Amino acid sequence: MHRIRSFGEDGPAGRLYVVATPIGNLEDMTPRAIRALKEADCIAAEDTRRTRQLMTHFGISGRLVSYHEHNKRASGAELIRMLAEGKTVALVSDAGMPGISDPGQELVRLAAESGFPVVPIPGANAALAALVVSGLATDRFLFLGFLPRDNKERRAVLERYRSVSATVVLYEAPHRLVRTLEQLLDHWGDRRIALVRELTKLHEEVLRGTVREALQELAERPPRGEYVVVVEAPAAAETAQEENGRWWEGLAVPEHVRAYEARGLDRKEAIRRTAADRGVPKRDVYNEVVRTED
Repeated sequence: MHRIRSFGEDGPAGRLYVVATPIGNLEDMTPRAIRALKEADCIAAEDTRRTRQLMTHFGISGRLVSYHEHNKRASGAELIRMLAEGKTVALVSDAGMPGISDPGQELVRLAAESGFPVVPIPGANAALAALVVSGLATDRFLFLGFLPRDNKERRAVLERYRSVSATVVLYEAPHRLVRTLEQLLDHWGDRRIALVRELTKLHEEVLRGTVREALQELAERPPRGEYVVVVEAPAAAETAQEENGRWWEGLAVPEHVRAYEARGLDRKEAIRRTAADRGVPKRDVYNEVVRTED
């Protein structure tokens, strides 16, 4: 274990500030964040153009450098060198808290491993803001960020967290939102969700309902802007069944399929999961279901 106090202790003079910036409304910029940026020897930004606009608005001058996914190795080494020289570095992202779904976490890790204090300057965060207005449970939640773009990887993530007993929060771009909701419906069923967009901005809105209702709404009014998707945890009874492992024992194959359909899955997905549970070919399950319905 390594103990590093943020203030008032002898040690390396360099310090990394992780500074939250507004996610839309500039009034969410805190006085402490403004002061930290004004006093920093260097500001490391994901997008220097957007950060320069923020600095101009608040009268902040100083050295601004680029730190993003494509240059984080070289830029990170240079920023650590500055910390070693006793300088203060302020890390910001495009919007919100650095390190949340952006490369800032890498710089924080490097600074901590090198023994430099890492000081958070809290502020706006889209995931937490969406969670608290969703109307869903907030006592336990899981943040998944952006789901993988690759379909196979997305399915793997959805299967891994299908039975987690927590509200799930994730980010999604407008052009991928419908596909994500369709996959949520297939893998998790027709749960209650909240779609939160344009947080803190003029057109901020929250769409609450079920996954199916959201898909119907988006078919009439296509998605616009960045979204935070908040998904309710599985029902207590379903969670207990999943934790029990072989909850389906004692059910005939058709009943097994219908149990999945009752959770909101379509026939194809219900058959697939039934076959996986029982370790038999999907064709066998399909034939059994069809035979009983004839």
